Amino acid sequence: MMSIQLPLGVQLRDSATFASFYSAQNRQLLVALKEMRETCVYFWGKAGTGKSHLLQALCHEKANEGWRVAYLPLAETGLMPAMLDDMDQFDLVCMDDLQSVAGHKDWEIALFHFYNRIQSRAGRLVISATQAPTSLPLELPDLISRLGWGLVFQLHELADEDKQAALQLRAQARGLELTDEVASYLLRRVPRDMTSLFALLERLDEASLAAQRKLTIPFVREFV
Repeated sequence: MMSIQLPLGVQLRDSATFASFYSAQNRQLLVALKEMRETCVYFWGKAGTGKSHLLQALCHEKANEGWRVAYLPLAETGLMPAMLDDMDQFDLVCMDDLQSVAGHKDWEIALFHFYNRIQSRAGRLVISATQAPTSLPLELPDLISRLGWGLVFQLHELADEDKQAALQLRAQARGLELTDEVASYLLRRVPRDMTSLFALLERLDEASLAAQRKLTIPFVREFV
């Protein structure tokens, strides 16, 4: 039975799957997440590189395998360090946006002790952030050390030539046909960051379904 613990008001996106993530230079990270052999996997990258997508995909994947999973988006307001007190009962805990609590001593102490507990219970911890552990404004040296004990990856941005393939892969996952011609048109007309491109694709998906039309250049021109 699928079991994922979420903070109140937080939902995982159904579209967040490994199959819809175009890995390009990030294949080693993808393999590490699928296998989850290490106690801790830490990965960092700029906004829009797919950090939340990967964490949520991992939650879906492992929950479907019967793991007890928790997802903590640390940038959400209202989360308190005390919520980590019993989180080590889970097989996998995914923490998003660690940079949001860096420099907060109460959080850092709670994270340090949580890491030790989950390690002693042979649990798994996956953390995302915008910077490497040694570059975050963390004040607790022992926490910095712990975060480097496991696997650490940089989540690389997609090169321009990979963005079209990523867009078409995401469209395919949605059941949409996005031809080379239309994908190329979109890349020339909208900002090339993947957050903007995927948001546009979601709007096009909804619009094409409502209008019962295929994604052609005349149709998508109405939205760009």
